[in-house]
Amino acid sequence: MVGCRLASGGGEIAKNAAEVIGMTEVLLAVGTRKGLFIGRRRGGVWKFDESPYFNAQALYSVAVDTRGPTPRLLAGGDSSHWGPSVFHSDDLGRTWAEPAQPAVKFPKDTGASLERVWQLHPAAAEPDVVYAGTEPAALFRSEDRGESFELVRPLWEHPTRSRWVPGGGGEGLHTILTDERDPRAVTVAVSTAGVFRTGDAGASWEPSNSGVSAVFLPDPNPEFGQCVHKVAQDAATPDRLYLQNHWGVYRSDDAGAHWTDIGEGLPSTFGFAAAAHPHRGDTAYVFPINADADRVPAEHRCRVFRTADAGRSWEPLSAGLPAEDHYGTVLRDALCTDGADPAGVYFGNRNGEVFASDDDGDSWRQLASHLPDVLCVRAAVIA
Repeated sequence: MVGCRLASGGGEIAKNAAEVIGMTEVLLAVGTRKGLFIGRRRGGVWKFDESPYFNAQALYSVAVDTRGPTPRLLAGGDSSHWGPSVFHSDDLGRTWAEPAQPAVKFPKDTGASLERVWQLHPAAAEPDVVYAGTEPAALFRSEDRGESFELVRPLWEHPTRSRWVPGGGGEGLHTILTDERDPRAVTVAVSTAGVFRTGDAGASWEPSNSGVSAVFLPDPNPEFGQCVHKVAQDAATPDRLYLQNHWGVYRSDDAGAHWTDIGEGLPSTFGFAAAAHPHRGDTAYVFPINADADRVPAEHRCRVFRTADAGRSWEPLSAGLPAEDHYGTVLRDALCTDGADPAGVYFGNRNGEVFASDDDGDSWRQLASHLPDVLCVRAAVIA
């Protein structure tokens, strides 16, 4: 591959985890400004495909759907010539299919057109259901594993919509959370409208931002209008959520009805990304950024911060990460975990670097460098 470096192995793995990792196959999908890169880890060794898929397309969203007998990859591509589309692959990315008709399309009566697909989310409790979050901010639902979608109109027609204001990156619905206990419960986040929840399968939606500050508004505590950057769901307690805001890191213990500030102990409470450990409760990860006007790693240091007590304290994770001054910003969907045990943790940045941990974040190694801007990363155990 010209102009970039992708790892083919190396790095020491903790002895007590080596056997488990050796038996686990993990797929890592890295969406960039100019294509999708796919890597696989077998026996502790990473190998990447020889060339990017969707060359010259921006990949803002990727999902790895492992609910069926065969994993399905979904990708939200954005061609500067053909426009946005959703593609799927049932052979781990070797070949891709695009529906004959646009998978995601706004009905004519909305007067809207699709700018991009920000999020693709396989529903936790419904095997064939996939949700898509878009710009302009809307939620779409698929019942055929992502081949066709329908607009969820009650959110599109929400009475507050006329007062939603686009964030710096556009008006995007970028977070979708579903509840394995109840398929009717869905939580979404919009930049910059905040968090909205439904408990009746999308028939009605309520703002859920109590306690989340909007420091850039005259009223810093509005019902809606917060610039929420990402929300992640706790592995052991589904009603526990972690929220990275435009200034502020928060936790909810009641599925988003109320939020508590948990930013103390972080070098900065500004950032974009948030992810939860796939198995361990009370454990989440963020990547602090200096400030909204200085969007580089906090204190110019490449560090992921982890809480193991639901935000009461935070610890920096930097073993194996660059020690010199660093300027690689991690975007909202460019930090993720997989389903392995111990857990894999991954992040990519706008420098085109990708880093991975095989031990819950305790130590790291670099998998790629000199890629285009990394927009999103997704990883999953596939065998």
